[in-house]
Amino acid sequence: MIRFSGRFRSAFIIGIQGIRARKTRTLLSMVSLFLGVLAVVIVQAGASIAERAQLANLELAVGLDGTKTMGLGGASPQVGPIILDTVKGRQDAMALVGMQAIIGEPGVRPVNPDAAPFDGSWGHSAPMVCDAVGNCREQTAQESGPEGQAIEVRLTAVTGDVRKFRPYRPVSGRWLDFTTMPALAPSLVLNKEAAKGFTTHRVPAEMRVAGASANLTPRFVGVVDDGDSRPRAYVRVDELSHWVPTTKLIDPSFGEVQVLLDAETPVEQVLASKLKAVNVETYTELINSRKDQEKELAMLRMIFLAMAGLVLLIGVAGILNVGLATVGERVEEFALRRAVGTPRALLAGIVLAETLITGMLTAALAIGASVGGLKLLVTLFGDSEPFLQGLAFPWDAGVAGIIAGLIAGILGGIVPALRAAGIPIATVMRA
Repeated sequence: MIRFSGRFRSAFIIGIQGIRARKTRTLLSMVSLFLGVLAVVIVQAGASIAERAQLANLELAVGLDGTKTMGLGGASPQVGPIILDTVKGRQDAMALVGMQAIIGEPGVRPVNPDAAPFDGSWGHSAPMVCDAVGNCREQTAQESGPEGQAIEVRLTAVTGDVRKFRPYRPVSGRWLDFTTMPALAPSLVLNKEAAKGFTTHRVPAEMRVAGASANLTPRFVGVVDDGDSRPRAYVRVDELSHWVPTTKLIDPSFGEVQVLLDAETPVEQVLASKLKAVNVETYTELINSRKDQEKELAMLRMIFLAMAGLVLLIGVAGILNVGLATVGERVEEFALRRAVGTPRALLAGIVLAETLITGMLTAALAIGASVGGLKLLVTLFGDSEPFLQGLAFPWDAGVAGIIAGLIAGILGGIVPALRAAGIPIATVMRA
Protein backbone atom coordinates (compact mmCIF):
# COMPACT_ATOMS: atom_id res chain seq x y z
CA MET A 1 0.00 0.00 0.00
CA ILE A 2 2.87 2.38 0.88
CA ARG A 3 4.63 1.51 -2.36
CA PHE A 4 1.47 2.11 -4.40
CA SER A 5 0.89 5.41 -2.59
CA GLY A 6 4.42 6.55 -3.38
CA ARG A 7 4.05 5.73 -7.07
CA PHE A 8 0.73 7.49 -7.19
CA ARG A 9 2.22 10.60 -5.60
CA SER A 10 5.18 10.52 -8.01
CA ALA A 11 2.89 10.15 -11.03
CA PHE A 12 0.73 13.01 -9.78
CA ILE A 13 3.68 15.36 -9.23
CA ILE A 14 5.34 14.53 -12.56
CA GLY A 15 1.96 14.88 -14.29
CA ILE A 16 1.52 18.41 -12.90
CA GLN A 17 5.03 19.29 -14.05
CA GLY A 18 4.21 17.98 -17.53
CA ILE A 19 1.06 20.15 -17.66
CA ARG A 20 3.00 23.23 -16.60
CA ALA A 21 5.64 22.54 -19.23
CA ARG A 22 3.02 22.24 -22.01
CA LYS A 23 0.46 24.90 -21.08
CA THR A 24 -0.71 25.62 -24.62
CA ARG A 25 -1.29 21.97 -25.47
CA THR A 26 -3.12 21.44 -22.17
CA LEU A 27 -5.32 24.47 -22.90
CA LEU A 28 -6.24 23.04 -26.30
CA SER A 29 -7.20 19.75 -24.66
CA MET A 30 -9.38 21.57 -22.11
CA VAL A 31 -11.12 23.60 -24.81
CA SER A 32 -12.08 20.49 -26.74
CA LEU A 33 -13.29 18.78 -23.58
CA PHE A 34 -15.01 21.78 -21.96
CA LEU A 35 -18.06 21.75 -24.23
CA GLY A 36 -18.63 18.03 -23.65
CA VAL A 37 -18.46 18.25 -19.86
CA LEU A 38 -20.54 21.46 -19.90
CA ALA A 39 -23.19 19.69 -21.99
CA VAL A 40 -23.41 16.86 -19.44
CA VAL A 41 -23.69 19.33 -16.53
CA ILE A 42 -26.33 21.45 -18.29
CA VAL A 43 -28.41 18.41 -19.25
CA GLN A 44 -28.35 17.06 -15.70
CA ALA A 45 -29.08 20.45 -14.17
CA GLY A 46 -31.79 21.16 -16.75
CA ALA A 47 -33.45 17.81 -16.03
CA SER A 48 -33.46 18.55 -12.30
CA ILE A 49 -34.87 22.04 -12.84
CA ALA A 50 -37.51 20.73 -15.27
CA GLU A 51 -38.51 18.08 -12.75
CA ARG A 52 -38.84 20.73 -10.06
CA ALA A 53 -40.92 22.99 -12.32
CA GLN A 54 -43.21 20.17 -13.40
CA LEU A 55 -43.71 18.92 -9.85
CA ALA A 56 -44.27 22.48 -8.59
CA ASN A 57 -47.14 22.97 -11.05
CA LEU A 58 -48.61 19.59 -10.16
CA GLU A 59 -48.40 20.42 -6.45
CA LEU A 60 -50.45 23.56 -7.04
CA ALA A 61 -53.11 21.67 -8.98
CA VAL A 62 -53.42 18.37 -7.10
CA GLY A 63 -51.40 18.70 -3.90
CA LEU A 64 -48.14 17.68 -2.29
CA ASP A 65 -46.97 14.08 -2.47
CA GLY A 66 -48.49 12.06 0.36
CA THR A 67 -51.78 13.99 0.29
CA LYS A 68 -55.01 12.07 -0.12
CA THR A 69 -57.89 13.60 -2.06
CA MET A 70 -61.45 12.46 -1.47
CA GLY A 71 -64.07 12.89 -4.16
CA LEU A 72 -67.80 12.24 -4.02
CA GLY A 73 -70.07 10.12 -6.14
CA GLY A 74 -73.64 11.26 -5.65
CA ALA A 75 -75.53 14.24 -4.26
CA SER A 76 -77.45 14.99 -1.08
CA PRO A 77 -78.43 18.16 0.78
CA GLN A 78 -76.62 16.71 3.80
CA VAL A 79 -73.22 16.53 2.09
CA GLY A 80 -72.19 20.07 3.05
CA PRO A 81 -73.11 19.85 6.76
CA ILE A 82 -71.55 16.37 7.11
CA ILE A 83 -68.22 17.37 5.57
CA LEU A 84 -67.95 20.71 7.35
CA ASP A 85 -68.84 19.26 10.75
CA THR A 86 -66.38 16.39 10.35
CA VAL A 87 -63.34 18.44 9.33
CA LYS A 88 -64.09 21.49 11.50
CA GLY A 89 -61.07 22.49 13.58
CA ARG A 90 -58.86 19.66 12.28
CA GLN A 91 -55.34 20.07 10.94
CA ASP A 92 -55.15 16.67 9.21
CA ALA A 93 -58.15 17.27 6.94
CA MET A 94 -59.39 20.19 4.87
CA ALA A 95 -62.52 20.76 2.79
CA LEU A 96 -62.80 22.90 -0.33
CA VAL A 97 -66.26 23.83 -1.58
CA GLY A 98 -66.50 25.60 -4.94
CA MET A 99 -69.35 27.64 -6.41
CA GLN A 100 -70.10 30.55 -8.73
CA ALA A 101 -69.74 34.14 -7.60
CA ILE A 102 -70.27 37.38 -9.52
CA ILE A 103 -68.63 40.55 -8.23
CA GLY A 104 -69.81 43.91 -9.58
CA GLU A 105 -73.00 45.60 -10.63
CA PRO A 106 -76.11 43.64 -9.62
CA GLY A 107 -78.38 42.12 -12.25
CA VAL A 108 -75.91 42.34 -15.14
CA ARG A 109 -74.07 39.78 -17.26
CA PRO A 110 -70.38 39.45 -16.28
CA VAL A 111 -67.64 40.31 -18.76
CA ASN A 112 -66.37 36.71 -18.51
CA PRO A 113 -69.36 34.35 -18.38
CA ASP A 114 -68.72 30.98 -16.69
CA ALA A 115 -65.58 32.43 -15.08
CA ALA A 116 -63.69 32.26 -18.38
CA PRO A 117 -60.09 33.52 -18.55
CA PHE A 118 -59.76 37.13 -19.58
CA ASP A 119 -57.63 36.35 -22.62
CA GLY A 120 -60.74 34.93 -24.31
CA SER A 121 -59.21 31.47 -24.81
CA TRP A 122 -62.44 29.82 -23.62
CA GLY A 123 -64.70 31.83 -25.91
CA HIS A 124 -67.86 33.61 -24.82
CA SER A 125 -70.56 30.93 -24.92
CA ALA A 126 -73.82 31.49 -23.11
CA PRO A 127 -73.77 30.55 -19.39
CA MET A 128 -75.30 27.25 -18.36
CA VAL A 129 -77.92 26.71 -15.67
CA CYS A 130 -78.74 23.36 -14.10
CA ASP A 131 -81.54 22.15 -11.88
CA ALA A 132 -81.24 20.06 -8.72
CA VAL A 133 -81.13 16.75 -10.62
CA GLY A 134 -78.38 17.85 -13.02
CA ASN A 135 -80.38 18.82 -16.14
CA CYS A 136 -78.52 21.74 -17.75
CA ARG A 137 -79.29 24.25 -20.49
CA GLU A 138 -77.99 27.56 -21.77
CA GLN A 139 -79.35 30.69 -20.18
CA THR A 140 -81.44 32.99 -22.30
CA ALA A 141 -80.45 36.64 -22.82
CA GLN A 142 -83.23 37.69 -20.43
CA GLU A 143 -82.00 35.28 -17.73
CA SER A 144 -78.34 36.29 -17.98
CA GLY A 145 -79.18 40.00 -17.86
CA PRO A 146 -77.76 42.96 -19.77
CA GLU A 147 -74.05 43.60 -20.20
CA GLY A 148 -72.44 45.47 -17.32
CA GLN A 149 -69.40 45.90 -15.12
CA ALA A 150 -69.17 42.58 -13.29
CA ILE A 151 -66.65 39.74 -13.07
CA GLU A 152 -67.44 36.09 -12.49
CA VAL A 153 -65.04 33.96 -10.45
CA ARG A 154 -64.92 30.44 -9.12
CA LEU A 155 -65.36 30.96 -5.38
CA THR A 156 -63.64 28.30 -3.26
CA ALA A 157 -64.60 28.20 0.41
CA VAL A 158 -61.94 26.53 2.58
CA THR A 159 -62.18 25.26 6.14
CA GLY A 160 -58.54 25.97 6.98
CA ASP A 161 -55.13 26.86 5.59
CA VAL A 162 -55.11 24.79 2.42
CA ARG A 163 -51.46 25.68 1.75
CA LYS A 164 -50.45 22.76 3.96
CA PHE A 165 -51.65 20.50 1.15
CA ARG A 166 -51.29 22.81 -1.87
CA PRO A 167 -48.36 25.26 -1.62
CA TYR A 168 -49.93 28.29 -3.30
CA ARG A 169 -47.28 30.90 -4.03
CA PRO A 170 -47.89 34.34 -2.52
CA VAL A 171 -47.89 37.20 -5.02
CA SER A 172 -49.06 40.13 -2.90
CA GLY A 173 -50.96 40.84 0.29
CA ARG A 174 -51.62 37.97 2.68
CA TRP A 175 -53.46 34.68 2.91
CA LEU A 176 -56.72 34.13 4.80
CA ASP A 177 -56.29 34.50 8.57
CA PHE A 178 -58.08 31.68 10.40
CA THR A 179 -56.98 32.85 13.86
CA THR A 180 -59.48 35.74 13.94
CA MET A 181 -63.23 35.73 14.44
CA PRO A 182 -65.17 35.35 11.17
CA ALA A 183 -66.22 38.72 9.76
CA LEU A 184 -69.52 39.59 8.12
CA ALA A 185 -67.63 41.13 5.20
CA PRO A 186 -65.75 38.08 3.90
CA SER A 187 -62.06 38.36 3.05
CA LEU A 188 -61.11 37.16 -0.43
CA VAL A 189 -57.75 36.01 -1.76
CA LEU A 190 -57.62 36.14 -5.56
CA ASN A 191 -55.54 34.04 -7.90
CA LYS A 192 -53.44 35.73 -10.57
CA GLU A 193 -56.08 35.43 -13.30
CA ALA A 194 -58.78 36.99 -11.10
CA ALA A 195 -56.41 39.77 -10.04
CA LYS A 196 -55.75 40.51 -13.71
CA GLY A 197 -59.49 40.90 -14.30
CA PHE A 198 -60.01 43.27 -11.38
CA THR A 199 -56.99 45.29 -12.50
CA THR A 200 -58.46 45.67 -16.00
CA HIS A 201 -62.10 46.22 -15.07
CA ARG A 202 -63.33 48.59 -12.38
CA VAL A 203 -66.34 46.97 -10.70
CA PRO A 204 -68.28 47.71 -7.49
CA ALA A 205 -67.42 45.61 -4.43
CA GLU A 206 -70.70 43.67 -4.34
CA MET A 207 -70.72 39.87 -4.60
CA ARG A 208 -73.61 37.63 -5.58
CA VAL A 209 -73.50 33.97 -4.57
CA ALA A 210 -76.22 31.43 -5.32
CA GLY A 211 -78.21 30.62 -2.17
CA ALA A 212 -77.05 33.69 -0.23
CA SER A 213 -79.59 35.61 1.81
CA ALA A 214 -78.23 38.92 0.47
CA ASN A 215 -75.41 40.31 -1.65
CA LEU A 216 -72.06 40.39 0.16
CA THR A 217 -69.42 43.11 0.42
CA PRO A 218 -66.05 41.35 0.02
CA ARG A 219 -62.63 42.60 1.06
CA PHE A 220 -59.64 41.72 -1.15
CA VAL A 221 -56.67 40.87 1.09
CA GLY A 222 -54.18 39.11 -1.15
CA VAL A 223 -53.19 37.44 -4.42
CA VAL A 224 -51.70 33.97 -4.87
CA ASP A 225 -50.50 31.83 -7.74
CA ASP A 226 -52.59 28.64 -7.64
CA GLY A 227 -51.75 27.41 -11.15
CA ASP A 228 -55.38 27.82 -12.29
CA SER A 229 -56.01 29.54 -15.63
CA ARG A 230 -59.55 30.50 -14.58
CA PRO A 231 -60.27 33.43 -12.25
CA ARG A 232 -60.71 32.06 -8.74
CA ALA A 233 -61.14 33.53 -5.26
CA TYR A 234 -60.69 31.88 -1.85
CA VAL A 235 -62.84 32.61 1.20
CA ARG A 236 -63.24 31.20 4.70
CA VAL A 237 -66.18 28.80 5.02
CA ASP A 238 -67.18 30.28 8.38
CA GLU A 239 -67.37 33.79 6.86
CA LEU A 240 -69.38 32.63 3.87
CA SER A 241 -71.75 30.61 6.07
CA HIS A 242 -73.04 33.87 7.59
CA TRP A 243 -74.81 34.39 4.27
CA VAL A 244 -75.12 30.93 2.70
CA PRO A 245 -76.56 28.01 4.73
CA THR A 246 -74.31 24.94 4.79
CA THR A 247 -77.06 22.94 3.05
CA LYS A 248 -76.76 25.30 0.05
CA LEU A 249 -72.99 25.62 -0.15
CA ILE A 250 -72.81 23.03 -2.92
CA ASP A 251 -74.25 24.74 -5.99
CA PRO A 252 -76.20 22.22 -8.15
CA SER A 253 -75.22 24.18 -11.28
CA PHE A 254 -71.47 24.51 -10.88
CA GLY A 255 -70.74 23.13 -7.43
CA GLU A 256 -67.58 21.27 -6.53
CA VAL A 257 -66.43 19.75 -3.27
CA GLN A 258 -63.15 18.07 -2.37
CA VAL A 259 -61.56 16.92 0.85
CA LEU A 260 -57.77 16.94 1.32
CA LEU A 261 -56.42 14.51 3.90
CA ASP A 262 -53.14 13.49 5.48
CA ALA A 263 -52.04 10.04 4.40
CA GLU A 264 -52.74 8.59 7.86
CA THR A 265 -55.83 10.16 9.38
CA PRO A 266 -59.00 8.65 10.92
CA VAL A 267 -61.08 11.35 9.23
CA GLU A 268 -61.13 9.37 5.99
CA GLN A 269 -63.01 6.40 7.45
CA VAL A 270 -65.32 8.54 9.59
CA LEU A 271 -66.27 10.80 6.70
CA ALA A 272 -66.77 7.89 4.29
CA SER A 273 -69.12 6.18 6.76
CA LYS A 274 -71.20 9.31 7.34
CA LEU A 275 -71.55 10.03 3.61
CA LYS A 276 -72.42 6.43 2.80
CA ALA A 277 -75.30 6.70 5.27
CA VAL A 278 -76.86 9.37 2.98
CA ASN A 279 -76.16 7.31 -0.19
CA VAL A 280 -73.08 9.28 -1.25
CA GLU A 281 -70.10 7.13 -2.21
CA THR A 282 -66.53 8.37 -1.76
CA TYR A 283 -63.28 7.59 -3.54
CA THR A 284 -59.78 8.55 -2.47
CA GLU A 285 -56.54 8.98 -4.36
CA LEU A 286 -53.03 9.21 -2.94
CA ILE A 287 -50.99 11.94 -4.61
CA ASN A 288 -47.59 10.66 -5.74
CA SER A 289 -46.65 13.01 -8.55
CA ARG A 290 -42.91 12.34 -8.39
CA LYS A 291 -43.35 8.61 -8.90
CA ASP A 292 -45.88 9.14 -11.68
CA GLN A 293 -43.45 11.37 -13.58
CA GLU A 294 -40.29 9.31 -12.97
CA LYS A 295 -40.45 7.23 -16.16
CA GLU A 296 -41.16 10.20 -18.42
CA LEU A 297 -38.46 12.35 -16.82
CA ALA A 298 -35.93 9.49 -16.85
CA MET A 299 -36.52 8.89 -20.56
CA LEU A 300 -36.06 12.56 -21.43
CA ARG A 301 -32.92 12.70 -19.29
CA MET A 302 -31.43 9.65 -21.02
CA ILE A 303 -32.11 11.10 -24.47
CA PHE A 304 -30.40 14.40 -23.66
CA LEU A 305 -27.54 12.67 -21.83
CA ALA A 306 -26.92 10.54 -24.93
CA MET A 307 -26.67 13.72 -27.01
CA ALA A 308 -24.33 15.25 -24.43
CA GLY A 309 -22.28 12.03 -24.49
CA LEU A 310 -21.64 12.49 -28.20
CA VAL A 311 -20.28 15.97 -27.54
CA LEU A 312 -18.17 14.53 -24.72
CA LEU A 313 -16.69 11.92 -27.07
CA ILE A 314 -15.43 14.72 -29.30
CA GLY A 315 -13.60 16.14 -26.29
CA VAL A 316 -12.20 12.68 -25.47
CA ALA A 317 -10.90 12.38 -29.03
CA GLY A 318 -9.17 15.74 -28.60
CA ILE A 319 -7.42 14.60 -25.41
CA LEU A 320 -6.46 11.32 -27.09
CA ASN A 321 -4.85 13.08 -30.05
CA VAL A 322 -2.97 15.52 -27.82
CA GLY A 323 -1.87 12.66 -25.54
CA LEU A 324 -0.53 10.57 -28.39
CA ALA A 325 1.34 13.56 -29.82
CA THR A 326 2.82 14.33 -26.40
CA VAL A 327 3.99 10.73 -25.90
CA GLY A 328 5.58 10.79 -29.37
CA GLU A 329 7.59 13.87 -28.41
CA ARG A 330 8.66 12.37 -25.06
CA VAL A 331 9.81 8.95 -26.32
CA GLU A 332 13.46 9.60 -25.35
CA GLU A 333 12.41 10.93 -21.94
CA PHE A 334 10.34 7.85 -21.14
CA ALA A 335 13.04 5.52 -22.47
CA LEU A 336 15.63 7.22 -20.23
CA ARG A 337 13.33 6.83 -17.24
CA ARG A 338 13.00 3.14 -18.05
CA ALA A 339 16.79 2.89 -18.29
CA VAL A 340 17.24 4.23 -14.74
CA GLY A 341 14.70 1.78 -13.32
CA THR A 342 11.33 3.51 -13.57
CA PRO A 343 8.59 0.83 -13.69
CA ARG A 344 6.30 0.66 -16.73
CA ALA A 345 3.27 1.18 -14.46
CA LEU A 346 4.69 4.50 -13.25
CA LEU A 347 5.26 5.69 -16.81
CA ALA A 348 1.65 4.85 -17.65
CA GLY A 349 0.56 6.57 -14.45
CA ILE A 350 2.40 9.78 -15.38
CA VAL A 351 0.55 10.05 -18.71
CA LEU A 352 -2.78 9.04 -17.20
CA ALA A 353 -2.33 11.54 -14.34
CA GLU A 354 -1.92 14.37 -16.85
CA THR A 355 -5.15 13.50 -18.65
CA LEU A 356 -7.04 12.97 -15.39
CA ILE A 357 -5.90 16.33 -14.01
CA THR A 358 -6.88 17.96 -17.30
CA GLY A 359 -10.30 16.30 -17.13
CA MET A 360 -10.89 17.37 -13.52
CA LEU A 361 -9.79 20.97 -14.18
CA THR A 362 -12.15 21.10 -17.16
CA ALA A 363 -15.00 19.67 -15.04
CA ALA A 364 -14.37 22.32 -12.39
CA LEU A 365 -14.53 25.09 -15.01
CA ALA A 366 -17.72 23.64 -16.55
CA ILE A 367 -19.41 23.36 -13.14
CA GLY A 368 -18.36 26.90 -12.25
CA ALA A 369 -19.75 28.23 -15.54
CA SER A 370 -23.03 26.36 -14.94
CA VAL A 371 -23.36 27.75 -11.41
CA GLY A 372 -22.76 31.28 -12.67
CA GLY A 373 -25.21 30.82 -15.54
CA LEU A 374 -27.92 29.54 -13.18
CA LYS A 375 -27.45 32.50 -10.84
CA LEU A 376 -27.77 34.86 -13.80
CA LEU A 377 -30.92 33.02 -14.94
CA VAL A 378 -32.48 33.35 -11.48
CA THR A 379 -31.57 37.05 -11.33
CA LEU A 380 -33.06 37.82 -14.75
CA PHE A 381 -36.18 35.63 -14.70
CA GLY A 382 -36.79 34.81 -11.03
CA ASP A 383 -39.56 37.39 -10.70
CA SER A 384 -41.52 36.16 -13.73
CA GLU A 385 -40.97 32.44 -13.07
CA PRO A 386 -41.81 31.67 -9.42
CA PHE A 387 -40.30 28.16 -9.49
CA LEU A 388 -36.88 29.77 -10.09
CA GLN A 389 -37.06 31.73 -6.83
CA GLY A 390 -34.60 30.34 -4.31
CA LEU A 391 -33.37 27.78 -6.87
CA ALA A 392 -29.96 26.40 -5.97
CA PHE A 393 -27.58 24.59 -8.30
CA PRO A 394 -28.50 20.86 -8.18
CA TRP A 395 -25.70 18.85 -6.61
CA ASP A 396 -26.37 15.86 -8.86
CA ALA A 397 -25.38 17.96 -11.88
CA GLY A 398 -22.04 18.75 -10.22
CA VAL A 399 -21.47 15.06 -9.53
CA ALA A 400 -22.33 14.26 -13.15
CA GLY A 401 -19.76 16.83 -14.30
CA ILE A 402 -17.03 15.33 -12.09
CA ILE A 403 -17.82 11.83 -13.34
CA ALA A 404 -17.77 13.06 -16.94
CA GLY A 405 -14.36 14.68 -16.36
CA LEU A 406 -12.97 11.47 -14.84
CA ILE A 407 -14.32 9.29 -17.65
CA ALA A 408 -12.96 11.66 -20.28
CA GLY A 409 -9.56 11.69 -18.59
CA ILE A 410 -9.41 7.89 -18.44
CA LEU A 411 -10.69 7.28 -21.98
CA GLY A 412 -8.47 9.98 -23.45
CA GLY A 413 -5.36 8.88 -21.55
CA ILE A 414 -5.49 5.10 -21.48
CA VAL A 415 -4.12 4.60 -25.02
CA PRO A 416 -1.24 7.14 -24.65
CA ALA A 417 -0.48 5.65 -21.21
CA LEU A 418 -0.19 2.12 -22.65
CA ARG A 419 1.98 3.42 -25.46
CA ALA A 420 4.29 5.19 -22.98
CA ALA A 421 4.57 2.01 -20.88
CA GLY A 422 5.51 0.00 -23.95
CA ILE A 423 8.48 2.18 -25.04
CA PRO A 424 11.62 -0.02 -25.07
CA ILE A 425 14.79 0.95 -23.20
CA ALA A 426 16.83 0.76 -26.40
CA THR A 427 15.09 3.88 -27.66
CA VAL A 428 17.31 5.96 -25.35
CA MET A 429 20.25 5.23 -27.66
CA ARG A 430 18.68 7.56 -30.24
CA ALA A 431 19.10 10.50 -27.89
